[in-house]
Amino acid sequence: MGSASHRLGSTALLLSYACLSLSQSLVVPTSPSVNWDYVGCYTDTVDARTLKDASTSSSNMTNMDCVNYCEKGGYAYAGTEYSQECWCARKLSTTSTRTADGDCNYGCSGDSKEACGGFNQLTIFNNTAAGQGPPYTNLGVNGYRSLGCYVDNAGGRTLDTEISGTLPGGYQNSTVANCISACSSDGHTYAGLEYYGECWCGEALGNGAALASDQTTCNTLCNGNKTEYCGGPDRLNLYTNSPPLSSSSSISMSTVSMSSVVSSLTSSAFETTVQSLTSITSSTSSTTSASNSAVSLTPSIAPSSSVSAESTESSSSGLTSTSSSVATDSITSAGLTSSSISVPSGTSTFPITSTLSRSSSTTSAASTNLSTTSSTVVVTSSSLVPPTASSSAPAISTVSSATSTSPIPSTITPISTGSTTTPPINTTTIKTSAATSIPLFNTTLTSVSTSTGSAPTVTGVPTPLPSGWNYKGCWIDNANGRAFANQLPDAQDMTVERCIGNCTANGFGVAGIEYAYQCFCGNYIMNGAAKGPQSECNMPCAGNAGELCGAGNRLSVYSNSTANLTVYAVPTVQKTELPNSWQYVGCLRDDAPGGVRALPYQRILNNNNTANNCISQCSAFGYSHGGLEYGNECYCGDLGDIQTAGATSAPESDCSVTCSGNATTLCGGPRRLSLYKWTGPNLAKWNYATGNAAGAYQFLIGGVVVPLVTQAARNGKITFLEKSGTGPPNSTGAYELDVAQLNNFSAAWRPMHVKTDVFCSASLTLPDKVGRQLNVGGWALDATFGVRLYWPDGTPGVWGNNDWQENVKVLKLQNGRWYPTAMIMANGTILVVGGEEGSNGKAIPTMEILPTQGPVVYADYLERTDPNNLYPYLAVLPSGGIFIQYHNEAAILDEVTLQVKKQLPNVPAAVNRPDGGRTYPNEGTAVLLPQHAPYTDPLKVLICGGSTPYQGYALDNCVTIAPDVPNANWTLERMPSKRVLSCMAALPDGTYLILNGAHQGQAGFGQATDPNLNAVLYDPTRPLNNRFTVLANTTVARMYHSEAILMDDGRVLVSGSDPEDDRFPQEYRVEVFVPPYLMGSPAQPVVTIQPSQADWAYSGSYTFTVDQPVVKVSLLGAVGSTHGNSMGQRTLFPAFVCSGVSCTVTAPPDAHTCPPGWFQLFALNAQGVPSRAVWVRIGGDPAELGNWPPQGGFKLPGV
Repeated sequence: MGSASHRLGSTALLLSYACLSLSQSLVVPTSPSVNWDYVGCYTDTVDARTLKDASTSSSNMTNMDCVNYCEKGGYAYAGTEYSQECWCARKLSTTSTRTADGDCNYGCSGDSKEACGGFNQLTIFNNTAAGQGPPYTNLGVNGYRSLGCYVDNAGGRTLDTEISGTLPGGYQNSTVANCISACSSDGHTYAGLEYYGECWCGEALGNGAALASDQTTCNTLCNGNKTEYCGGPDRLNLYTNSPPLSSSSSISMSTVSMSSVVSSLTSSAFETTVQSLTSITSSTSSTTSASNSAVSLTPSIAPSSSVSAESTESSSSGLTSTSSSVATDSITSAGLTSSSISVPSGTSTFPITSTLSRSSSTTSAASTNLSTTSSTVVVTSSSLVPPTASSSAPAISTVSSATSTSPIPSTITPISTGSTTTPPINTTTIKTSAATSIPLFNTTLTSVSTSTGSAPTVTGVPTPLPSGWNYKGCWIDNANGRAFANQLPDAQDMTVERCIGNCTANGFGVAGIEYAYQCFCGNYIMNGAAKGPQSECNMPCAGNAGELCGAGNRLSVYSNSTANLTVYAVPTVQKTELPNSWQYVGCLRDDAPGGVRALPYQRILNNNNTANNCISQCSAFGYSHGGLEYGNECYCGDLGDIQTAGATSAPESDCSVTCSGNATTLCGGPRRLSLYKWTGPNLAKWNYATGNAAGAYQFLIGGVVVPLVTQAARNGKITFLEKSGTGPPNSTGAYELDVAQLNNFSAAWRPMHVKTDVFCSASLTLPDKVGRQLNVGGWALDATFGVRLYWPDGTPGVWGNNDWQENVKVLKLQNGRWYPTAMIMANGTILVVGGEEGSNGKAIPTMEILPTQGPVVYADYLERTDPNNLYPYLAVLPSGGIFIQYHNEAAILDEVTLQVKKQLPNVPAAVNRPDGGRTYPNEGTAVLLPQHAPYTDPLKVLICGGSTPYQGYALDNCVTIAPDVPNANWTLERMPSKRVLSCMAALPDGTYLILNGAHQGQAGFGQATDPNLNAVLYDPTRPLNNRFTVLANTTVARMYHSEAILMDDGRVLVSGSDPEDDRFPQEYRVEVFVPPYLMGSPAQPVVTIQPSQADWAYSGSYTFTVDQPVVKVSLLGAVGSTHGNSMGQRTLFPAFVCSGVSCTVTAPPDAHTCPPGWFQLFALNAQGVPSRAVWVRIGGDPAELGNWPPQGGFKLPGV
């Protein structure tokens, strides 16, 4: 689509008709709607969206439209970008910065005088109404980290240099990112923001800088970003680029007084690491929205079917979670398959903060032996064997315990701010009675002593503790990594009560205090942490010398349950209980020069990345290798990708980051992949033909137009329709090609005429008795309402006299349409669906019937998915419904009401982009697979290629579905190469030729690169995943606006290419592809049929003669080819018998099996060579289109 309604690859390609200007003076409304104010022009990137909560796009976008869209969703920010994109969010990304207003220099697609962003630039507005957006403390950007809220005053500044006036946009544009960037560029170690807009920098903290006792006093919102705090009155939000002190530092408390410790803690030399709370929303719901693919990933841990788990619900500080409770100290090992997984529903929202380190800290020199104290477990073997495949529970070794329970959130998602993440596991723990022992895997347990009386008094433990909380002893930290996943802000007034209170407020049930002032939270202990002697937790709390708060690598641990703690084992690489045929390979380097990935397809799984979840998706999309990196990254690809990147093995110790979906397994490391490979049958086996078996491209004739639509006619000729404005100035807009006169160029091309612009219209062959061709819709104004008719006449070698007829005053569509689809319904009427109102207009989310019957029918899904649903794929189903596929969704419509009666699963796209699409502008191609008499098998739809949004990465797969079967779902097969803008032509032998298009891009002028010059044959009779055969190549790039249709002689006519850029030419040359069955010039059967035998009623018997034995008869529907959509395509293999040279064929049984229309009949011999086609009509003209339209001077054939 050559319009601004879709993102263009270069600003030089913005077309004049898109009404955009990069040089004109653009304006921005200061207040496009009530309570909405202009914020500024901000940077944006695909990988780190500035506004990322919701988006839409429109070919008629304005800033007010975007603001209204975001306001309806309750968002605080709205931004327009790239002329037609609208983005919304509740807060601005912390990585975005404001730029000059002039950088947002793209005119809105709906108002060329307004600025709607630019290339990676957003024009942003903020809702100033109360309560819009959740203000938060920015945790830091560009290598700077938050130190928290600090006291400041005019008489004694914490930082000595104010640079507010030098910020881009000045004081009124103060944001954390802008201030830090300014301080960093001047080489300052510290940056601070105060009172809405002041930005301060410094090399050191001065005047006795101290944390504010009340961190909430940093409560003024940044002038340039109303969702983050910029200090307060006499308060600084302080940041530094200096690293935090390691928590493994040690001070002997037996020789240091408490006062000196406190003094040390408050000095700048012993700087504290303070991070403010943020909010994380974690959801384990496996449902898929309408705009996403039906393929979903699920956590790998599920409740055991053989063990009773008690479910509890807790609510704290906005957290509502369904969880299970544990009453034992236990060590858990994962390794479960993703089959039969139960996923908890609902969403848990809670604020947490973490200062995790992405590399394991040095193991403490202190003893790591487990002691047999009250409420502890003694484990003498740490070799944890995962459960069998039949078990769906996490592997937990349990011991006898009390029966009290502790609520545990179903999913915990820590924030990672350091270099190592230790994410949690989605877990269900087991409640046991005091006399129950449940060994779920092989681990040796010694005797366990559980105290049932009141706990003894422990020195340094406050009495009483907060209600419900109990002391759990002194635990060793950092022996194998952090014992807790979440660290809260350090505090110089830390006490046991404060840490417990903070953990409770954040929804956690276990708290640990370390090194006098550090507070950790969680619901379990991880990394196989063990108890140590109580005497080793000997450091007085920074805020109360009468309490003990752990020590160096020692944690004083508390729980809100009397039950024993759950302890997860040291994470290891998952090597067993993998999905069938997968095998662990090893740790692989992923740091090739130039950023080339060892495996190209990346998916970020922040909450559920596990080996099973990742690699099962790789194999589902046909990739033989899968890898996990940095805890939450999943990659898929092939061995060839690894070889191309030159990736080599790395030490296993490099793959040391815990999986985001399983705290007991490892998922790679920084630029390191935990690599797995498929060892089963080929996931995608392609065949490579040579010689005659590869077919051949041949030049046919030089063209006179670059066609938009090609269509075979029953007179043996081919009509070409072109859009106006890009062809020669003397073009008439339409021509008819007579292949019988190829040696006479001027005779081969008969000029024809259209009155309005057919740019991006739809074409069909009608079931009237002469097979008139219909064309509807077009580019702009009257053209969009256009209904054009052509009665094919003449014979091969002889020109006809008829021409296209059109009169918009008496015959027109009810809605103007650009990019519609048309289809003959079972009752013989014409269904016209979708499109846009033309000339970069808004969506037309309606359907209508020709001849006109009643009003248009609204389709909300066409409005919701606009502009990604243009030229939807349509088909009449044997069940009586209508199949429709649009964007990445599909449904069955009621043929009477045209309402959705069955929503089908979403269409898979790319393994890393479920939001990829198959219809324009993510243009793939679609056909119906063959129907064979007696037509008892369900009809299947085949859709190949497509693209992903914005980036335009072409898809490398085809998908099929049988819509009428119960629980219909998509089957995916990988193609030999990526394809977008492709075409597919049905062949007489029941195979399909896939050709044209590109390896990268989307539909639109200048939107695609890297032509795909290869033809591929798809044979549905071959085994699944072995149906593609790579055929011959062409040298002619067939990009946007190319076509492919079957000719009467069995060859495929290949035409067009209208990219409108300087990389690929406007393509006038016409080629043919010669399929393998015609290579070597075999003798084709000759079929003769009398006119009385060429008009078939359903289930009737009809005869023809043939000059040689034939083994198949096929019927191929007349096709109008445009934009990858083969309107009218259908392939049937009817029943027939032959006696000598006479054959009798039985017509299909009904209009749902075979809608009324004209078909090319081919007879094939035993070598698969087809005859030349003879044309037959099946099903008559039930809607009496031969008498339509009754007015306007149209030539009518009658019925």
